[in-house]
Amino acid sequence: MSVPTPDGAPLTAADLGLPADRLGQRATLLQVSSAFCAPCAAARVVAARVAETAEGVRHVDVDVAGHERLAAALAIRSTPTVLVLDGAGRVRHRVEGVPRLAWLREAVAAL
Repeated sequence: MSVPTPDGAPLTAADLGLPADRLGQRATLLQVSSAFCAPCAAARVVAARVAETAEGVRHVDVDVAGHERLAAALAIRSTPTVLVLDGAGRVRHRVEGVPRLAWLREAVAAL
């Protein structure tokens, strides 16, 4: 795994342990969750809603357990954390906690 750096190095599908076709062409909503996190379920609903209604956008949910290196590289301090990746895989926006639907739609639209 290449380690995402603060200088904006992109994340790849391989970094996330996913097939290449799982990332969005326009944006990927990367949600880092944990198994017993109640707010993670709410964040999942919001991110999935945006992905379903925006062209070229995919929602990917990874469990922090099993992705410890990725979580450390991305400085994940709490779950849920939702990262908005552009089409090239660079982190453009980040929110810890449940994102507001309007905020997440605006973040995607800004790409």
